[in-house]
Amino acid sequence: MNRSVAVGLFVLIGFALFTAGLFLIGNRHEAFQKHLTLYTEFADLSGLAKGSKVEVGGMDAGRIEEISIPNSPSSKFRVRFRIIDTFRGLVRKDSVASITTAGLVGDTYLSVGPGSSASPSAVPNSTLGSKEPIELADLVGQAKGTIADVDETVKNANGLLTSVGGNLNVTLGTARGTLIDVDDVVGGLKRGEGPAGMLLHDPEVASSIRRTIANTEQVTSSLRITADQTNALVNDVSSRSIPQKIDDVLVSVRDAASNLDSTTKAVQTTIAELTQPDEHGVAAGVNLRDAISNVSTATGNMAEDSEALKHNLLTRGFFRKRGYYTLTNISPAVYRRDRLSASPGNHRSWLGTDQLFHQASNGTEELSSAGKELIDQELAKYGDAVVSHPIMVEGYSAGTNTVEKIETSRARAILVRNYILSRFHLESMSVGAVALDDQPPKGAGRTTWNGVSIVLLSRAR
Repeated sequence: MNRSVAVGLFVLIGFALFTAGLFLIGNRHEAFQKHLTLYTEFADLSGLAKGSKVEVGGMDAGRIEEISIPNSPSSKFRVRFRIIDTFRGLVRKDSVASITTAGLVGDTYLSVGPGSSASPSAVPNSTLGSKEPIELADLVGQAKGTIADVDETVKNANGLLTSVGGNLNVTLGTARGTLIDVDDVVGGLKRGEGPAGMLLHDPEVASSIRRTIANTEQVTSSLRITADQTNALVNDVSSRSIPQKIDDVLVSVRDAASNLDSTTKAVQTTIAELTQPDEHGVAAGVNLRDAISNVSTATGNMAEDSEALKHNLLTRGFFRKRGYYTLTNISPAVYRRDRLSASPGNHRSWLGTDQLFHQASNGTEELSSAGKELIDQELAKYGDAVVSHPIMVEGYSAGTNTVEKIETSRARAILVRNYILSRFHLESMSVGAVALDDQPPKGAGRTTWNGVSIVLLSRAR
C-alpha cells in the first residue's frame, strides 16, 4: 500500500511539473494570449526570418509568422506577423515597420513604431507602412568614396601650401640678400667711402637709416609668422574628422528621404481606401452624392410634414402652445384671416414712409438714420415684451399698380424686419414680415396706409 501511494505521488508530481513547464513554455512563446495579426512589405529583408521577434515601441510584442516570397523582381516580400493584443492601442494606421539589428552584429528583428493619437487603430489583417533597411555595406562604400574625395582635397591643399611655402622661401632669400646689401652699404658709409659717407655726420640721416633697418627686420619677422600660420592650417585640416562628419550628413539625408517615402505611401493608401468602389462596384463619389441627395429629400419631406401639422385642425394648437409656429413665411391671405392680426390686445405703431425711408443712389428705398431712431423709440415703449412676444412687420404701399404695390410693400416690411432682428438680436422665427398692399386687416383701426405698421402680438402664436 505504501509503495502504491509513493508511485501515485511520483506520477502526480511529474504531471504537475510537466503542466507547469508546458505553461511556462507557452507563456514564453505567448501561446495563451490573444494576438493581432498584421502585414507589412519589404523589398529587402536584410536577414529577417520566420520566427524573428517583433518589437512595438522597443518592447517585445510578438513574432514573425510567415514570409511570402514575391513572384517578380518588382514585387516585395510580404511579412505576416502577430503581436499581443495589449499593444493594439499603440499600433495605428500610420505606424511604420522597419527592420532593425541589435547592435552591429546582433539578431535582426522587426520594429513597429507607435502611431499618432489622431490616427485610428490598425484593424486585424491590415498592412502597415514600411521603412526599407539601410545596409552597412552601402554606408561603408559611400564612406570610402567620401574619404577618398577628402584625401584628394587634402593632397591638393598640401600641394598649394607647398607652393606657397616655396614662394615664401624665395621671398625670405630675397629679403636676406637685401639685408646683406644694406649691411655693405652701411659699412661703406661708416668708413666714409664715397660721397654718401659724408652724410654720416648728419644726425637726421643716421636716424633715418636706423628706422629703415628696423622696418626691414620687422618685415622678415612677419614673413616667418606667416609661414608658421600656414603650417598650422595644414595640420588643422589633417587632424579634423571630416570623413565622419560627411558620413553623418549622408545618413541624416537618407533617413529624411525614407520618412518622406513612407508618408507618401500612407497618403496614397488613404486615398485608395476612400475612392475604392463598394461591394456592388459603385464608386465612392457616386455613393456620397446619392447619400447627400437622400438626406436633402428626407429633410424636405420632414419640413413639409411639419408645416402641414402646424396648420392641421387637430394639431395646430399643440404647435402654437410650444412656439413651433413661425412668422417668417406666413402669406398675406392667411395673415388677414387670422384673428390675432386684428386682436384688440395687439400693440401697433403706424410709421409713415416719409418718417422711415429715403431714396438711395441706385433708386431704391432704404432706412434713414431718423427712421432707425424712430423704430428704436417705438419698440422701447414695450420694454421686455419685445423679447417675449412675436412681432409682425406689415408693409404698405399707396401706388396705383398692383404689382408695384406688392413689391414695394414687401421690400419695406423686409427692411424694417431685418433692422429689428439685427438691432435687438431676436430669433428670426419670432419676427415676421408680410406685404399687405395698402389695406390693413379688418379691425386694425385704419382702412389704408402707406408705410409700415409694427405689430406686437398679444400672445404667442
